Amino acid sequence: MVRSILVICVGNVCRSPMAACLLGRALPACEVASAGLAPPVGAPADPSAVRLLAREGYDLASHRARAVEEALVESADLILVMDSEQRDELERVYPQACGKTHRLCTHTDVPDPYGCSPSMFVIVLELIKQGIASWSTRLEEVVPADGQGEAS
Repeated sequence: MVRSILVICVGNVCRSPMAACLLGRALPACEVASAGLAPPVGAPADPSAVRLLAREGYDLASHRARAVEEALVESADLILVMDSEQRDELERVYPQACGKTHRLCTHTDVPDPYGCSPSMFVIVLELIKQGIASWSTRLEEVVPADGQGEAS
């Protein structure tokens, strides 16, 4: 059963905090965290990401970028990255991530909107939503008649 999800991108100021925020609401039974492979540690979320998610009812204003570390990788049941290069890098640095690291969008990469126009952030958010919808469906619990849940 997946109880904890770690979402990774490079800077932890755009994609991974947006995805973690949405995943937390989509999968309330899961603990969701985010981190970056090379973040500006302590930096706030990108203002475009903050504004975009605020329009959708989410609050990223208190987010601060943090670096991925061994304890986060070990404690996560599932790690979602934005592209295959991130998966490869994460698995190279943290071999324990092998087998539990996957792309958020299985059929496409989620491009980095950092420094791009607000419309690029909208495109990226839509890709993130598609990935979350796919993973949410895959991770929904099946509750049999005895009341004991099992991961599907």
